[in-house]
Amino acid sequence: MKNVTTGRRARLLASAVAALLIGAVGAPSTFASPDAQDCPAAEIFATDNTAIITDPEDPRLDTRLPRFRHEVRQIIRAHGARPGPSELLDGVFWSEELKQATYERSREFDVERVGRDGLHHIAGVIAKQYRQEAVLTFRCLPRTSPETDAVEIEVPGVRVSDVREALVADPEARDKLGGGSVTLDGRLVLVAPVDDLPLARRFTTDLGADWGQARVRYGDREFVS
Repeated sequence: MKNVTTGRRARLLASAVAALLIGAVGAPSTFASPDAQDCPAAEIFATDNTAIITDPEDPRLDTRLPRFRHEVRQIIRAHGARPGPSELLDGVFWSEELKQATYERSREFDVERVGRDGLHHIAGVIAKQYRQEAVLTFRCLPRTSPETDAVEIEVPGVRVSDVREALVADPEARDKLGGGSVTLDGRLVLVAPVDDLPLARRFTTDLGADWGQARVRYGDREFVS
């Protein structure tokens, strides 16, 4: 397995971000009822990239990952789950080692008819097959569930360049959130610990986005290696 640098690890831990990383339909506000969440059973955030990309104009960021999309959907189906829609994400993450932003094109996959153990197994297969240190998963759960430890935030009106500038200017956000992802139609995607929701909200509004349009889902996240 290829060695992964600190910068790479930061990207993986952020995929949430990025990673940032959704085509979501969710609760209309942070304080919506847990039962109001309209979610797939689970989501997987992944890429087949193993390189560190620091140039936002790098042509590798233009790929639509068609083969990766097809192969991951096959993996999901082969292990007893049902693949749903998939969406491209442009991730911007802070590398503490490089002291600069790094970039990554990835995909989010909706997964239906899957439980916790099945999701973990599928993510592990993807991580191994594509030489990833970790693959991020998110299971949508009621806000009050004892398993809930994370939030998935989505808000429109954000550019990838905005995220990059915000990370450079905000040491706390880049340390705790790591970064974020943006869909091709300009929606910021953050997957973060529940305790960091206030920070994620501040980071989002500092980007100039309207928190009143934010959709927040509650659930359980896991980094599967």
